[in-house]
Amino acid sequence: MNSDETIRHWLSLLQPISLDEMGGIKLMNRTDTKFVTNKAKLAQLLELTQGKYFAQQIDGERIANYCTTYWDTPIHRFFMEHHNGRAPRQKIRVRTYVDSGLTFLEIKTKNNHGRTKKKRITVPSQERQEVVAAGGSEFAQKLTGVTFDDILPTVQNHFQRITLVNYGKTERLTIDFNVSFHNFETQSDKGTGELVIIELKRDGNVYSPVLDMLRQLRIKPHGFSKYCIGSVMTNESLKHNNFKVKMREIHKLVNA
Repeated sequence: MNSDETIRHWLSLLQPISLDEMGGIKLMNRTDTKFVTNKAKLAQLLELTQGKYFAQQIDGERIANYCTTYWDTPIHRFFMEHHNGRAPRQKIRVRTYVDSGLTFLEIKTKNNHGRTKKKRITVPSQERQEVVAAGGSEFAQKLTGVTFDDILPTVQNHFQRITLVNYGKTERLTIDFNVSFHNFETQSDKGTGELVIIELKRDGNVYSPVLDMLRQLRIKPHGFSKYCIGSVMTNESLKHNNFKVKMREIHKLVNA
Protein backbone atom coordinates (compact mmCIF):
# COMPACT_ATOMS: atom_id res chain seq x y z
CA MET A 1 0.00 0.00 0.00
CA ASN A 2 1.15 3.57 -0.63
CA SER A 3 1.04 6.22 2.12
CA ASP A 4 -2.50 7.40 1.30
CA GLU A 5 -3.85 3.84 1.37
CA THR A 6 -2.03 3.08 4.63
CA ILE A 7 -3.38 6.26 6.23
CA ARG A 8 -6.93 5.30 5.27
CA HIS A 9 -6.42 1.74 6.51
CA TRP A 10 -5.31 2.70 10.03
CA LEU A 11 -7.86 5.52 10.19
CA SER A 12 -10.67 3.08 9.40
CA LEU A 13 -9.70 0.90 12.38
CA LEU A 14 -10.10 3.66 14.98
CA GLN A 15 -13.33 3.84 16.97
CA PRO A 16 -15.59 6.63 15.62
CA ILE A 17 -16.82 9.65 17.56
CA SER A 18 -19.66 11.89 16.37
CA LEU A 19 -19.91 15.66 16.43
CA ASP A 20 -22.54 15.43 19.17
CA GLU A 21 -20.22 13.33 21.31
CA MET A 22 -17.49 15.92 20.78
CA GLY A 23 -19.75 18.76 21.92
CA GLY A 24 -17.88 19.31 25.17
CA ILE A 25 -14.44 19.48 23.54
CA LYS A 26 -14.62 22.91 21.90
CA LEU A 27 -11.31 24.21 23.34
CA MET A 28 -12.02 27.75 22.14
CA ASN A 29 -9.50 29.05 24.71
CA ARG A 30 -6.64 26.68 24.34
CA THR A 31 -2.95 25.93 24.06
CA ASP A 32 -1.86 24.77 20.60
CA THR A 33 1.27 22.81 19.73
CA LYS A 34 2.02 22.18 16.08
CA PHE A 35 4.14 19.50 14.47
CA VAL A 36 5.13 19.07 10.82
CA THR A 37 5.88 15.74 9.19
CA ASN A 38 5.07 13.73 6.06
CA LYS A 39 2.46 11.17 5.04
CA ALA A 40 4.68 8.14 5.69
CA LYS A 41 5.17 9.22 9.32
CA LEU A 42 1.45 9.99 9.63
CA ALA A 43 0.63 6.40 8.70
CA GLN A 44 2.93 5.21 11.48
CA LEU A 45 1.34 7.62 13.95
CA LEU A 46 -2.17 6.39 13.16
CA GLU A 47 -1.02 2.84 13.82
CA LEU A 48 0.25 3.91 17.27
CA THR A 49 -3.05 5.63 18.16
CA GLN A 50 -5.04 2.40 17.89
CA GLY A 51 -6.95 1.75 21.12
CA LYS A 52 -6.19 5.22 22.49
CA TYR A 53 -7.97 7.68 20.19
CA PHE A 54 -11.34 8.14 18.52
CA ALA A 55 -11.63 9.39 14.94
CA GLN A 56 -14.26 12.03 14.22
CA GLN A 57 -16.82 10.69 11.77
CA ILE A 58 -19.46 12.73 9.94
CA ASP A 59 -21.93 11.02 7.62
CA GLY A 60 -19.66 8.00 7.48
CA GLU A 61 -16.59 10.03 6.48
CA ARG A 62 -13.43 10.43 8.55
CA ILE A 63 -11.57 12.82 6.26
CA ALA A 64 -13.14 16.29 6.06
CA ASN A 65 -12.61 18.96 3.39
CA TYR A 66 -11.95 22.60 4.23
CA CYS A 67 -11.64 25.85 2.30
CA THR A 68 -10.29 28.97 4.03
CA THR A 69 -9.78 32.52 2.77
CA TYR A 70 -7.50 34.83 4.73
CA TRP A 71 -8.02 38.58 4.65
CA ASP A 72 -5.37 41.21 5.27
CA THR A 73 -4.71 44.91 4.82
CA PRO A 74 -3.00 46.15 1.63
CA ILE A 75 0.28 46.38 3.62
CA HIS A 76 -0.20 42.84 4.99
CA ARG A 77 -0.56 43.86 8.62
CA PHE A 78 -1.49 40.42 9.94
CA PHE A 79 1.22 38.64 7.95
CA MET A 80 3.85 41.08 9.22
CA GLU A 81 2.68 40.75 12.83
CA HIS A 82 3.42 37.04 12.60
CA HIS A 83 6.66 37.46 10.64
CA ASN A 84 7.98 39.94 13.19
CA GLY A 85 7.02 37.74 16.15
CA ARG A 86 4.57 40.22 17.57
CA ALA A 87 2.30 39.10 20.41
CA PRO A 88 -0.56 39.41 20.66
CA ARG A 89 -1.20 38.86 16.95
CA GLN A 90 -4.34 38.20 14.96
CA LYS A 91 -5.66 36.71 11.76
CA ILE A 92 -8.97 37.18 9.95
CA ARG A 93 -10.29 34.26 7.97
CA VAL A 94 -13.49 32.92 6.47
CA ARG A 95 -13.63 29.14 6.66
CA THR A 96 -16.03 26.80 4.91
CA TYR A 97 -16.57 23.26 6.11
CA VAL A 98 -17.07 21.97 2.60
CA ASP A 99 -18.89 18.74 3.43
CA SER A 100 -21.55 20.46 5.55
CA GLY A 101 -21.59 23.79 3.70
CA LEU A 102 -21.22 25.75 6.96
CA THR A 103 -19.16 28.95 6.76
CA PHE A 104 -17.77 31.08 9.60
CA LEU A 105 -15.94 34.38 9.87
CA GLU A 106 -13.24 33.72 12.45
CA ILE A 107 -10.85 35.98 14.32
CA LYS A 108 -7.88 34.21 15.89
CA THR A 109 -5.83 35.96 18.58
CA LYS A 110 -2.63 34.51 19.99
CA ASN A 111 -1.36 36.19 23.14
CA ASN A 112 2.19 36.45 24.49
CA HIS A 113 1.66 33.37 26.67
CA GLY A 114 1.13 31.11 23.64
CA ARG A 115 -2.59 30.85 24.25
CA THR A 116 -5.02 31.07 21.33
CA LYS A 117 -8.54 32.45 21.45
CA LYS A 118 -10.88 32.05 18.51
CA LYS A 119 -14.14 33.94 18.07
CA ARG A 120 -16.48 33.41 15.16
CA ILE A 121 -19.86 34.17 13.65
CA THR A 122 -21.83 32.27 11.03
CA VAL A 123 -21.90 33.85 7.56
CA PRO A 124 -23.75 32.67 4.42
CA SER A 125 -20.68 32.22 2.22
CA GLN A 126 -17.15 33.48 1.56
CA GLU A 127 -18.39 36.31 -0.65
CA ARG A 128 -17.45 39.73 0.78
CA GLN A 129 -20.97 41.14 0.28
CA GLU A 130 -22.59 38.30 2.22
CA VAL A 131 -19.98 38.40 5.00
CA VAL A 132 -20.56 42.13 5.45
CA ALA A 133 -24.35 41.73 5.36
CA ALA A 134 -24.07 39.15 8.16
CA GLY A 135 -22.35 41.70 10.42
CA GLY A 136 -18.80 40.80 9.49
CA SER A 137 -17.44 44.34 9.45
CA GLU A 138 -18.76 45.16 12.90
CA PHE A 139 -17.47 41.84 14.24
CA ALA A 140 -14.00 42.36 12.75
CA GLN A 141 -13.79 46.00 13.86
CA LYS A 142 -14.67 45.15 17.45
CA LEU A 143 -11.90 42.56 17.68
CA THR A 144 -9.19 43.90 15.35
CA GLY A 145 -9.94 47.56 14.65
CA VAL A 146 -10.45 46.99 10.91
CA THR A 147 -13.57 46.55 8.82
CA PHE A 148 -14.02 44.79 5.49
CA ASP A 149 -13.47 48.18 3.83
CA ASP A 150 -9.88 48.00 5.10
CA ILE A 151 -8.95 44.46 4.07
CA LEU A 152 -8.70 42.28 0.97
CA PRO A 153 -8.73 38.53 0.35
CA THR A 154 -5.08 37.51 0.11
CA VAL A 155 -4.59 33.73 0.28
CA GLN A 156 -7.06 30.87 0.00
CA ASN A 157 -6.28 27.28 0.92
CA HIS A 158 -7.94 23.93 0.47
CA PHE A 159 -6.99 20.95 2.61
CA GLN A 160 -8.18 17.70 4.09
CA ARG A 161 -8.39 17.09 7.84
CA ILE A 162 -8.50 14.11 10.19
CA THR A 163 -9.61 14.88 13.75
CA LEU A 164 -8.71 12.56 16.62
CA VAL A 165 -9.92 12.71 20.23
CA ASN A 166 -8.19 10.89 23.07
CA TYR A 167 -10.24 8.43 25.11
CA GLY A 168 -10.18 10.84 28.08
CA LYS A 169 -11.73 13.53 25.83
CA THR A 170 -9.30 16.15 27.10
CA GLU A 171 -7.77 17.06 23.76
CA ARG A 172 -8.22 17.20 20.02
CA LEU A 173 -5.60 16.35 17.45
CA THR A 174 -6.13 17.80 13.99
CA ILE A 175 -4.13 16.41 11.11
CA ASP A 176 -4.10 18.43 7.88
CA PHE A 177 -2.72 17.26 4.53
CA ASN A 178 -3.11 17.76 0.77
CA VAL A 179 -2.86 21.50 1.38
CA SER A 180 -3.00 23.77 -1.67
CA PHE A 181 -2.80 27.56 -1.88
CA HIS A 182 -4.12 30.22 -4.23
CA ASN A 183 -2.91 33.81 -3.93
CA PHE A 184 -5.44 36.45 -5.00
CA GLU A 185 -2.76 39.13 -5.42
CA THR A 186 -0.29 37.18 -7.58
CA GLN A 187 -2.69 34.55 -9.00
CA SER A 188 -0.07 31.94 -8.04
CA ASP A 189 -1.08 28.39 -7.08
CA LYS A 190 1.10 26.05 -5.02
CA GLY A 191 0.69 22.61 -3.44
CA THR A 192 2.47 21.06 -0.46
CA GLY A 193 2.90 17.47 -1.65
CA GLU A 194 3.58 15.02 1.20
CA LEU A 195 3.40 17.68 3.93
CA VAL A 196 1.33 16.92 7.05
CA ILE A 197 0.53 19.49 9.75
CA ILE A 198 -0.45 18.10 13.13
CA GLU A 199 -1.90 20.33 15.82
CA LEU A 200 -2.46 19.29 19.42
CA LYS A 201 -5.22 21.37 21.00
CA ARG A 202 -5.79 21.15 24.74
CA ASP A 203 -6.75 23.31 27.69
CA GLY A 204 -3.61 24.01 29.67
CA ASN A 205 -0.98 21.28 29.88
CA VAL A 206 -3.10 18.21 30.62
CA TYR A 207 -1.39 14.89 29.88
CA SER A 208 -1.42 14.00 26.21
CA PRO A 209 -0.91 10.36 25.12
CA VAL A 210 0.07 11.40 21.62
CA LEU A 211 3.16 13.31 22.78
CA ASP A 212 4.91 10.05 23.61
CA MET A 213 3.98 8.69 20.18
CA LEU A 214 5.30 11.79 18.43
CA ARG A 215 8.58 11.55 20.36
CA GLN A 216 8.86 7.88 19.42
CA LEU A 217 8.54 8.82 15.75
CA ARG A 218 10.90 11.80 16.17
CA ILE A 219 8.22 14.23 15.09
CA LYS A 220 9.17 17.47 16.84
CA PRO A 221 7.18 20.64 17.62
CA HIS A 222 7.35 22.96 14.64
CA GLY A 223 5.45 26.20 14.24
CA PHE A 224 3.38 26.43 11.08
CA SER A 225 0.91 29.07 9.94
CA LYS A 226 -1.02 28.10 6.81
CA TYR A 227 -1.56 31.78 6.09
CA CYS A 228 2.09 32.78 6.43
CA ILE A 229 3.60 29.75 4.71
CA GLY A 230 1.01 29.96 1.94
CA SER A 231 1.79 33.66 1.52
CA VAL A 232 5.53 33.04 1.28
CA MET A 233 5.05 30.18 -1.21
CA THR A 234 2.83 32.24 -3.51
CA ASN A 235 4.12 35.82 -3.17
CA GLU A 236 7.88 36.29 -3.55
CA SER A 237 7.62 40.05 -2.94
CA LEU A 238 6.70 39.61 0.72
CA LYS A 239 9.36 40.05 3.38
CA HIS A 240 10.09 36.55 4.62
CA ASN A 241 13.59 36.52 6.17
CA ASN A 242 12.26 35.05 9.40
CA PHE A 243 10.61 32.18 7.55
CA LYS A 244 13.63 31.04 5.49
CA VAL A 245 14.88 28.49 8.01
CA LYS A 246 11.36 27.18 8.52
CA MET A 247 10.87 26.77 4.77
CA ARG A 248 14.14 24.81 4.47
CA GLU A 249 13.10 22.54 7.35
CA ILE A 250 9.71 21.90 5.74
CA HIS A 251 11.35 21.08 2.40
CA LYS A 252 13.66 18.61 4.13
CA LEU A 253 10.78 16.90 5.97
CA VAL A 254 8.62 16.57 2.89
CA ASN A 255 11.45 15.16 0.80
CA ALA A 256 12.86 12.83 3.48
